[in-house]
Amino acid sequence: MVEVIKIDNSSVGLRIDKWIKINLTKIPQSLIEKDLRNGKIKVNKKKVKSSYKLNNLDQVYLYNVSYKSLTNKKKHFIPRDTIIKATEKDIIEDNTDFIVINKKSGLPVQGGTKIKENLINILSNSNYFKDSKPFIVHRIDKDTSGVLIIAKNRTTAQQLTSLFRLRKIHKIYLALSFGTIDKSKDTIDNNLIRYEDNKKILERAVTSYQIIDSTKNYTLFKLKPKTGRKHQIRKHLVDLGCPVIGDKKYFIEKPNKSSQLMLHAYEIKFILNNKKYTFKANLPDYFKNFMIKNNFRQKDF
Repeated sequence: MVEVIKIDNSSVGLRIDKWIKINLTKIPQSLIEKDLRNGKIKVNKKKVKSSYKLNNLDQVYLYNVSYKSLTNKKKHFIPRDTIIKATEKDIIEDNTDFIVINKKSGLPVQGGTKIKENLINILSNSNYFKDSKPFIVHRIDKDTSGVLIIAKNRTTAQQLTSLFRLRKIHKIYLALSFGTIDKSKDTIDNNLIRYEDNKKILERAVTSYQIIDSTKNYTLFKLKPKTGRKHQIRKHLVDLGCPVIGDKKYFIEKPNKSSQLMLHAYEIKFILNNKKYTFKANLPDYFKNFMIKNNFRQKDF
């Protein structure tokens, strides 16, 4: 018996093992690894490793496995109208091909094992996607605020995904960090460490930075990531000795336990179908208030 499941847009970019854990209950990692290795679970009829990331047109094949059917998974979370309307107010651009939104800090882009409320789910229930569905083309961390593109159709999604892969979409981030440094402008180029199935992996990461302003204890950075590694900016600023304020993953800050992550995706630029686009996302109030309280200069970045 073979069960074939088409990947929906909310699953694009997920590792196959994570996708299985989200959609199938009580499946241990060891069993997933074994069934992938033995070809009981395939993607597009081909064997893949647990680290394989799902794409738009992928189909998952389950061969005689005793997993709970994906068609019987629990009902999707339906967001309240107040949440939908509040999120719609954060939309910066709306056209026939995509929207651009100023994502709030604390809102994940897509769902997960313990995540119900997420941006894709909210947008799927909004009037902006009444006649289409949202396609993920890139992500920013749950606790990072700022500019995010969501495609409205598969063609645009594929075009934008290609632009990201070719590094033809340029992003600028703003970060408020602890500490100060001497160099006002430089490029960080090093290897970041991540782990995959207990295997240590080094990935080259490049970020250019410029100091916009600094005080006795804090620095305001403007950053341009040249690569797209997970938590790249946060890790690079830790390497500089200037961890992002509110970063509870890579730096434990005792005086400001409740502070939000002061990292904001400020601007994005790209060319699509021979048209140039530039979008900027206003800073959240907590970010601006911190700057005012600590006497940072208020200016256009």
